[in-house]
Amino acid sequence: MVREGEEEEEMMMMMATKPAWLEGLMAETFFSSCGIHETRRKSEKNVFCLLCCLSVCPHCLPSHRSHPLLQVRRYVYHDVVRLSDLEKLIDCSYVQPYTINGAKVIFLNQRPQSRAKVSSNVCFTCDRILQEPFHFCSLSCKVDYLSYQGDDLSSILYRIDESDFTFEGLRMDGHDQLGEISTMEDAEDIMVISDESDQGNNSHKKEKKKSKKKKPESNYLPGMVLSSLGNRRKGAPHRAPFS
Repeated sequence: MVREGEEEEEMMMMMATKPAWLEGLMAETFFSSCGIHETRRKSEKNVFCLLCCLSVCPHCLPSHRSHPLLQVRRYVYHDVVRLSDLEKLIDCSYVQPYTINGAKVIFLNQRPQSRAKVSSNVCFTCDRILQEPFHFCSLSCKVDYLSYQGDDLSSILYRIDESDFTFEGLRMDGHDQLGEISTMEDAEDIMVISDESDQGNNSHKKEKKKSKKKKPESNYLPGMVLSSLGNRRKGAPHRAPFS
């Protein structure tokens, strides 16, 4: 009887074990200076190698050229990944996405909260207020919750198709920081984009061309758009090859 209980416990632990790439992605520190290329410009580590399970900077990429690579971006000191990239690796259903500057993103880890609030719908892991019908505020909150419940993580993992994460597919053009986010006072998770610099640049160019004609100030405030996750077609669940 004791042996049967031990075997059952070991089986549950195996099912809840995170593959190495997922563990590394959630635990890695991004946007710190690369120790190898710290004296060079643009040496922030903003790419995650899914094979080596570590973060690298743009100057490290030639050494990982044949490896599957995932680009990480940042919104106000928090790491995010485009939903279109992340959902090729793992089932992101019920994780609240944000559309900011035209890019749907998901936070990798939970964020600090200023104060406790009462809501009927909160994150199952960290109690952050969410919009319906979402249950998690970040990827790590979903993974940690399923692991704690003893669920089989292989059921939400997809086989990595290296053609989806090629070196050539990376956008190393300075767009890894897509914009600033500020939280509204009465709704912590309703976010607003700060893109005043872009607006200023555009208006300056227009004033040069037509100095006599002033464009009226716009009252439009670009806001955060919550988008519902569509049903993603997936095949039979299987484990990712890198573990």
